Amino acid sequence: MSSAATVELDGRLLKLSNLDKQLFPDGSTKGDLVHYYATIAPVMLPHLAGRPVTRVRVPNGVGTQSFFEKAVPQGAPDWVQRIRVATPGSTRGRTELEYVLVPDRATLVWLANLAAIELHTPMWRDSTPHRPDLLVVDLDPGPGVDIVGCCRVAELVAEALEGVGMTLLPKTSGSKGLQLYGRPPAGLDDEGTTQLARSLAVGMRDAHPDLIVSEQTKALRPGKVLLDWSQNNPAKTTVTPYSVRAREAMTVSTPVTWDEVRGCADARELRFTANDVLERAERLGDLYADLA
Repeated sequence: MSSAATVELDGRLLKLSNLDKQLFPDGSTKGDLVHYYATIAPVMLPHLAGRPVTRVRVPNGVGTQSFFEKAVPQGAPDWVQRIRVATPGSTRGRTELEYVLVPDRATLVWLANLAAIELHTPMWRDSTPHRPDLLVVDLDPGPGVDIVGCCRVAELVAEALEGVGMTLLPKTSGSKGLQLYGRPPAGLDDEGTTQLARSLAVGMRDAHPDLIVSEQTKALRPGKVLLDWSQNNPAKTTVTPYSVRAREAMTVSTPVTWDEVRGCADARELRFTANDVLERAERLGDLYADLA
C-alpha cells in the first residue's frame, strides 16, 4: 500500500496519510488498520450505532505515548456526526461533552486514519445513559491467571444464570480477559443494572472464593479472576465488539461461542488477530448480532 491515498466511502472523500507507517510491534501498519476497519464495518457498525465513542489513539505506534480521546477532535470534518453527553462531576468543570458517533464506514475509516486503534463504548445509546440496553460482566484475570481461567469462571457464571433465565454471550477482550454481554431485565435503569451485576459478582465470589474476586483490591487478585461489575456505570466504557487493541499485534475483541469457551485449554485458542476476525466474520457472521 502506498503512503497516501484518497478514497470515496459513503459519498465522502477521505484523504488517508502515512499508510505505510508501522503502528504495531509485529510490523502491522496504519494501512493494515484502515483495511481492517473498512472491511469489518458491516459487522461492527451496528454495535457502534448511537453510542458515543471513546478512542485510544497511538499516533506513533504501540509502545509510544497513547491517549484516550472523548471529545470530537479539532479539524473533524463537518459531516462527522456528534452527540452531546452530560458530564456531571467533570474535573474540568464541563457540564457536557461532544462525542463522535460512528454510523458509517467513512467515519470508522476516518478514525483509523487518526491512529484511533481502540474504540470503547458505554452500555447505553442515544443520550440515555440511565437506560442501558446492555449489561456486561468483565472477567479480568489477576496475576498467574490467563483467559483459560476466565473461561472456567465464565462457565460458572453461565450456569448460575440459567436458573434465572438470563443469557450472556462471551467475547474476548482482545487482551488477556473475557467479557460477557447480555440484555438487562426490562425496566431496569442504570442503578438497577449495576446492582444486578454487582449482586451476581458477589454471589459468585461467595460461592467460589478460591477462583473469583468482586473488588479491585490488588492484594486479592493473584490467582483469581475479577468479575468487574462496575463497567455498567453509565460513565464507563468497555472495548467495543470487533475493536482492535493496542497490543504487540493487531489482536481484536472477538465474539466467540460458548463451545469455544468450554473447549478452551490454551490461551492461544482465543487469541484472534484482525485477519482471523475477518475470516470468522465471513464464515460465522456476527455472533453478537442479537445484541446489536
